[in-house]
Amino acid sequence: MTALVDATIEQVDALGALTELVVEIERTISSLQAVRDGMLAVGARLALEVAEQAGHPDYGDLALRTVAAEFGAALRVSDRTVQRRMAAASFLVERFPLVWQAQGAGRITANHARVIVDAGEHLQNPADRDAYSTQLVEFAESESPNRVARLARRVAERFQPRPLDERHRDAREQRRVWVNDLTDGMAELGVLGPATLVHGAYDRLTQMAQVLQRADSGTVGNAVSEAAPSCPDAHTESVAVDAPDAGDADADADAQDPRTIDQTRCDLALDLLLTGAPTGHDTEGGMLTAITGEVSVTVPVLTLLGQDTTPAELDGTIPVDAVTAKTLAGAASGWDRVLTHPVTGAILTVDRYRPTADLKRHLTARDQRCRFPACGYPARNSDLDHTQDAALGGPTTDTNLGALCRRHHTLKHHTPWHVEHHHGGIYTWTSPTGRVYTDHPPPQNTVTFTEHAGIEPDSDPHPPPW
Repeated sequence: MTALVDATIEQVDALGALTELVVEIERTISSLQAVRDGMLAVGARLALEVAEQAGHPDYGDLALRTVAAEFGAALRVSDRTVQRRMAAASFLVERFPLVWQAQGAGRITANHARVIVDAGEHLQNPADRDAYSTQLVEFAESESPNRVARLARRVAERFQPRPLDERHRDAREQRRVWVNDLTDGMAELGVLGPATLVHGAYDRLTQMAQVLQRADSGTVGNAVSEAAPSCPDAHTESVAVDAPDAGDADADADAQDPRTIDQTRCDLALDLLLTGAPTGHDTEGGMLTAITGEVSVTVPVLTLLGQDTTPAELDGTIPVDAVTAKTLAGAASGWDRVLTHPVTGAILTVDRYRPTADLKRHLTARDQRCRFPACGYPARNSDLDHTQDAALGGPTTDTNLGALCRRHHTLKHHTPWHVEHHHGGIYTWTSPTGRVYTDHPPPQNTVTFTEHAGIEPDSDPHPPPW
């Protein structure tokens, strides 16, 4: 049956009108995004002008942070994110104006602009960038971003003044590893490194996974191709194994590894990262081999006892299933005990059987993350900052201390941003333009009691701390 063959003339006309409307909306969105990039670039330029007038020795870094913090607090977005957007917008507007103008006119989308800029980011000569942009914009007006990306890399290579070896040497300086938190207790580990090493590591994991699947499928007579359908090489293998009787075949089938090739590859990678020895980097005394991974997990005691279903949390943000939490609890050498109010859930105190830095643990458990508006940097990796400077008589107590990441710690001391610390760990920030933002300590991962319902999880995802 041919799709829409039975459609009336009116319905076909309506579809055409809808298509035109969708295209026009997409053009408008692209234009507005270009306008936003222009405003962000103006904000960055304003910060640099102020820094240049005052002769700031940091070449405008703190001025950029201040403007980004102003934008971020107003937008309820992390100022780190805003500063990255400001940098990207400035790069687009100032170095690829033809691409920006084409997006502003609705001729190309923001995705087209991104792939063009990404492929040509190393072009230093303005004339080369303009020639490159002209060719790619014309192509992008009638092609999808993924097709534009392929051509952009090829065209950009023609304008490269430096050989690939030099550029790759510089690019290696950007190698890194990062984590993206996902839903349902999952997270994503990313690695940016030399392509040969990354693909080599991926191929090794793939080969390991294929060996495991072949070995597992080999126990089921000659049914190799069905045992590992996701393994492309499995179909070319033949296994000389005597066919067992039906009863043994059923038992072996039940014992087969049910994992896909992707799942096996992931399990192998994590196993190697957590337990493998860094033979290429270890010290003579094997110090690196002795290092183990550490995580911070909060588990309500009633969940451990099986009397409540409130999930555990990793770093105060990521839900952790009960089985994993109980396994960690049983294997941990020590736990911080966070005592909370049975009704409000507010933190009361933190202790441990072995004496440690009680105040630091208390503040880490209370704050969980940096206390600047919209910042989610973990408290355990942040500075403990005196709201009132200790040199000016500020006490070293929980009423005058809080977690600030190094970025916002510096922002507090060297920019017009002002903060006040109130009872209950409440912070009030005042921006350079006079806007006021209140930051409450995040709610504890605990259970609370009500007069009628007995034990139940706190239903309010953002309850006040009082």
